Amino acid sequence: MEIAERIAENVACVRGRIAAAASASGRSPEGIALVAVTKYVGPEEIRAVVAAGCTLLGESRPQQLWDRAAALADLPVRWHLIGHLQRNKVRRTLPLVEMVQSADSPRLIAAIDEAAGELGRAAPILLEVNVSGEDAKHGFAPDELMRYLGNLPGLRNVEVRGLMCMAGLGGGAEAARREFASLRELRDRLRKDCPPGVQLDELSMGMSGDYEIAIREGATMVRVGSALFEGLTE
Repeated sequence: MEIAERIAENVACVRGRIAAAASASGRSPEGIALVAVTKYVGPEEIRAVVAAGCTLLGESRPQQLWDRAAALADLPVRWHLIGHLQRNKVRRTLPLVEMVQSADSPRLIAAIDEAAGELGRAAPILLEVNVSGEDAKHGFAPDELMRYLGNLPGLRNVEVRGLMCMAGLGGGAEAARREFASLRELRDRLRKDCPPGVQLDELSMGMSGDYEIAIREGATMVRVGSALFEGLTE
Protein backbone atom coordinates (compact mmCIF):
# COMPACT_ATOMS: atom_id res chain seq x y z
CA MET A 1 0.00 0.00 0.00
CA GLU A 2 1.28 3.46 -0.89
CA ILE A 3 2.35 5.75 1.96
CA ALA A 4 -0.26 8.37 1.04
CA GLU A 5 -3.04 5.79 0.92
CA ARG A 6 -2.09 4.29 4.28
CA ILE A 7 -1.89 7.68 5.94
CA ALA A 8 -5.24 8.74 4.48
CA GLU A 9 -6.81 5.58 5.96
CA ASN A 10 -5.19 6.29 9.33
CA VAL A 11 -6.44 9.88 9.32
CA ALA A 12 -9.96 8.74 8.52
CA CYS A 13 -9.80 6.18 11.33
CA VAL A 14 -8.57 8.73 13.89
CA ARG A 15 -11.21 11.25 12.85
CA GLY A 16 -13.85 8.56 13.16
CA ARG A 17 -12.71 7.72 16.67
CA ILE A 18 -12.66 11.41 17.57
CA ALA A 19 -16.24 11.72 16.35
CA ALA A 20 -17.33 8.65 18.32
CA ALA A 21 -15.69 9.88 21.51
CA ALA A 22 -17.24 13.31 21.05
CA SER A 23 -20.68 11.80 20.49
CA ALA A 24 -20.31 9.62 23.59
CA SER A 25 -19.69 12.73 25.67
CA GLY A 26 -22.48 14.77 24.09
CA ARG A 27 -20.14 17.01 22.11
CA SER A 28 -19.64 17.93 18.46
CA PRO A 29 -16.48 16.63 16.76
CA GLU A 30 -16.19 20.03 15.08
CA GLY A 31 -15.21 21.42 18.49
CA ILE A 32 -12.14 19.19 18.72
CA ALA A 33 -8.99 20.11 16.78
CA LEU A 34 -6.69 17.34 15.58
CA VAL A 35 -3.03 18.34 15.86
CA ALA A 36 -0.95 15.99 13.71
CA VAL A 37 2.35 15.44 15.52
CA THR A 38 5.14 15.01 12.96
CA LYS A 39 8.06 14.44 15.31
CA TYR A 40 9.08 10.97 14.05
CA VAL A 41 8.30 11.18 10.33
CA GLY A 42 9.86 12.76 7.28
CA PRO A 43 8.75 15.24 4.63
CA GLU A 44 7.00 12.62 2.46
CA GLU A 45 4.80 11.49 5.35
CA ILE A 46 4.07 15.07 6.36
CA ARG A 47 2.98 15.96 2.85
CA ALA A 48 0.74 12.90 2.82
CA VAL A 49 -0.92 13.75 6.14
CA VAL A 50 -1.55 17.30 4.92
CA ALA A 51 -3.03 15.93 1.69
CA ALA A 52 -5.33 13.82 3.89
CA GLY A 53 -6.69 17.00 5.46
CA CYS A 54 -4.50 17.55 8.54
CA THR A 55 -3.27 21.12 8.19
CA LEU A 56 -2.63 21.77 11.89
CA LEU A 57 0.80 20.31 12.67
CA GLY A 58 2.63 19.98 15.98
CA GLU A 59 6.37 19.74 16.55
CA SER A 60 8.17 19.08 19.82
CA ARG A 61 11.67 20.29 18.96
CA PRO A 62 12.17 23.93 17.95
CA GLN A 63 15.13 23.20 15.66
CA GLN A 64 13.17 20.54 13.81
CA LEU A 65 10.24 22.91 13.47
CA TRP A 66 12.55 25.55 11.93
CA ASP A 67 13.86 23.09 9.35
CA ARG A 68 10.45 21.71 8.45
CA ALA A 69 8.74 25.07 8.25
CA ALA A 70 11.36 26.06 5.69
CA ALA A 71 11.29 22.80 3.73
CA LEU A 72 7.48 22.65 3.62
CA ALA A 73 6.79 26.35 3.18
CA ASP A 74 4.67 25.61 0.11
CA LEU A 75 2.09 23.74 2.19
CA PRO A 76 -1.01 25.46 3.65
CA VAL A 77 -0.26 24.44 7.23
CA ARG A 78 -0.31 25.96 10.69
CA TRP A 79 2.43 24.96 13.13
CA HIS A 80 2.07 24.57 16.89
CA LEU A 81 5.08 24.14 19.14
CA ILE A 82 4.07 21.42 21.60
CA GLY A 83 7.41 20.63 23.28
CA HIS A 84 9.70 22.46 25.66
CA LEU A 85 10.90 25.83 24.36
CA GLN A 86 14.07 27.37 25.72
CA ARG A 87 14.09 31.14 26.01
CA ASN A 88 17.05 31.51 23.64
CA LYS A 89 14.98 29.87 20.88
CA VAL A 90 11.86 32.04 21.26
CA ARG A 91 12.76 34.74 18.73
CA ARG A 92 13.46 32.28 15.95
CA THR A 93 10.45 30.09 16.71
CA LEU A 94 7.69 32.63 17.25
CA PRO A 95 7.39 33.91 13.64
CA LEU A 96 6.82 30.34 12.44
CA VAL A 97 4.06 29.20 14.77
CA GLU A 98 0.40 29.94 15.24
CA MET A 99 0.58 28.92 18.91
CA VAL A 100 2.99 27.82 21.60
CA GLN A 101 1.13 25.11 23.49
CA SER A 102 3.95 24.47 25.96
CA ALA A 103 4.27 27.77 27.83
CA ASP A 104 5.59 26.20 31.02
CA SER A 105 7.16 28.95 33.16
CA PRO A 106 6.86 32.67 33.97
CA ARG A 107 10.33 33.38 32.49
CA LEU A 108 9.47 31.70 29.19
CA ILE A 109 6.14 33.52 28.95
CA ALA A 110 7.89 36.85 29.60
CA ALA A 111 10.37 36.06 26.80
CA ILE A 112 7.50 35.20 24.43
CA ASP A 113 5.76 38.46 25.34
CA GLU A 114 8.93 40.47 24.65
CA ALA A 115 9.60 38.77 21.31
CA ALA A 116 5.98 39.18 20.23
CA GLY A 117 6.21 42.89 20.99
CA GLU A 118 9.29 43.17 18.79
CA LEU A 119 7.44 41.37 16.00
CA GLY A 120 4.40 43.60 16.41
CA ARG A 121 2.01 40.67 16.82
CA ALA A 122 0.07 38.82 19.46
CA ALA A 123 1.37 35.45 20.64
CA PRO A 124 -1.33 32.87 21.46
CA ILE A 125 -0.20 30.39 24.10
CA LEU A 126 -1.48 27.57 26.24
CA LEU A 127 -0.27 27.24 29.82
CA GLU A 128 1.30 23.83 30.36
CA VAL A 129 0.32 22.19 33.64
CA ASN A 130 2.17 19.29 35.25
CA VAL A 131 -0.94 17.42 36.37
CA SER A 132 0.92 14.17 37.07
CA GLY A 133 3.48 15.80 39.36
CA GLU A 134 6.35 13.93 37.69
CA ASP A 135 9.75 15.56 38.13
CA ALA A 136 10.70 14.86 34.51
CA LYS A 137 7.77 16.87 33.14
CA HIS A 138 7.73 20.59 32.49
CA GLY A 139 4.84 22.83 33.43
CA PHE A 140 3.20 24.79 36.20
CA ALA A 141 2.09 23.02 39.34
CA PRO A 142 -1.68 23.60 39.67
CA ASP A 143 -1.35 25.78 42.80
CA GLU A 144 1.48 27.76 41.21
CA LEU A 145 -0.64 28.47 38.16
CA MET A 146 -3.49 29.83 40.26
CA ARG A 147 -1.07 32.35 41.80
CA TYR A 148 0.59 33.20 38.48
CA LEU A 149 -2.58 34.18 36.62
CA GLY A 150 -2.76 37.41 38.58
CA ASN A 151 0.49 38.57 36.92
CA LEU A 152 -0.71 38.08 33.37
CA PRO A 153 -2.37 41.48 32.86
CA GLY A 154 1.17 42.97 32.89
CA LEU A 155 2.01 41.13 29.68
CA ARG A 156 0.70 42.99 26.64
CA ASN A 157 1.46 40.68 23.74
CA VAL A 158 0.71 37.20 25.08
CA GLU A 159 -2.79 35.82 24.57
CA VAL A 160 -3.62 32.96 26.93
CA ARG A 161 -6.09 30.67 25.18
CA GLY A 162 -6.23 27.73 27.60
CA LEU A 163 -4.32 24.91 29.26
CA MET A 164 -2.27 21.94 28.09
CA CYS A 165 -1.06 18.77 29.81
CA MET A 166 0.44 15.35 29.23
CA ALA A 167 -0.70 12.27 31.10
CA GLY A 168 1.85 10.57 33.34
CA LEU A 169 4.00 7.77 31.98
CA GLY A 170 2.92 4.23 32.72
CA GLY A 171 -0.13 5.14 34.75
CA GLY A 172 -2.69 3.46 32.52
CA ALA A 173 -6.06 4.59 31.23
CA GLU A 174 -7.65 5.30 34.60
CA ALA A 175 -4.75 7.44 35.77
CA ALA A 176 -4.86 9.35 32.49
CA ARG A 177 -8.58 9.92 32.90
CA ARG A 178 -8.06 11.33 36.40
CA GLU A 179 -5.31 13.64 35.20
CA PHE A 180 -7.33 14.92 32.25
CA ALA A 181 -10.30 15.47 34.55
CA SER A 182 -8.06 17.37 36.97
CA LEU A 183 -6.97 19.75 34.19
CA ARG A 184 -10.58 20.41 33.23
CA GLU A 185 -11.53 21.00 36.87
CA LEU A 186 -8.54 23.33 37.31
CA ARG A 187 -9.64 25.30 34.25
CA ASP A 188 -13.15 25.60 35.65
CA ARG A 189 -11.82 26.90 38.98
CA LEU A 190 -9.48 29.38 37.32
CA ARG A 191 -12.28 30.77 35.18
CA LYS A 192 -14.04 32.09 38.28
CA ASP A 193 -11.25 34.62 38.95
CA CYS A 194 -9.75 34.92 35.49
CA PRO A 195 -7.98 38.25 34.81
CA PRO A 196 -9.31 40.40 31.95
CA GLY A 197 -8.02 39.30 28.56
CA VAL A 198 -7.26 35.73 29.64
CA GLN A 199 -9.30 33.05 27.88
CA LEU A 200 -9.33 29.46 29.06
CA ASP A 201 -11.41 27.94 26.30
CA GLU A 202 -8.85 25.42 25.00
CA LEU A 203 -7.84 22.18 26.69
CA SER A 204 -5.03 20.46 24.80
CA MET A 205 -4.70 16.94 26.18
CA GLY A 206 -4.51 13.42 24.87
CA MET A 207 -2.11 11.71 22.48
CA SER A 208 -2.26 8.58 20.31
CA GLY A 209 -2.81 6.21 23.23
CA ASP A 210 -5.37 8.21 25.18
CA TYR A 211 -6.98 10.89 23.02
CA GLU A 212 -10.43 9.31 23.26
CA ILE A 213 -10.23 9.42 27.06
CA ALA A 214 -9.14 13.06 26.85
CA ILE A 215 -12.09 13.94 24.63
CA ARG A 216 -14.51 12.40 27.11
CA GLU A 217 -12.93 14.60 29.79
CA GLY A 218 -13.28 17.80 27.77
CA ALA A 219 -10.29 18.09 25.41
CA THR A 220 -10.69 20.66 22.64
CA MET A 221 -7.34 19.72 21.04
CA VAL A 222 -5.73 16.29 20.77
CA ARG A 223 -2.10 15.79 19.74
CA VAL A 224 -1.89 12.60 17.70
CA GLY A 225 1.27 11.26 16.08
CA SER A 226 1.91 7.51 15.84
CA ALA A 227 -1.75 6.63 15.20
CA LEU A 228 -1.62 8.70 12.01
CA PHE A 229 1.51 7.00 10.69
CA GLU A 230 1.17 3.38 11.79
CA GLY A 231 1.61 0.58 9.28
CA LEU A 232 4.08 2.42 7.06
CA THR A 233 6.69 -0.34 7.28
CA GLU A 234 4.38 -3.06 5.95
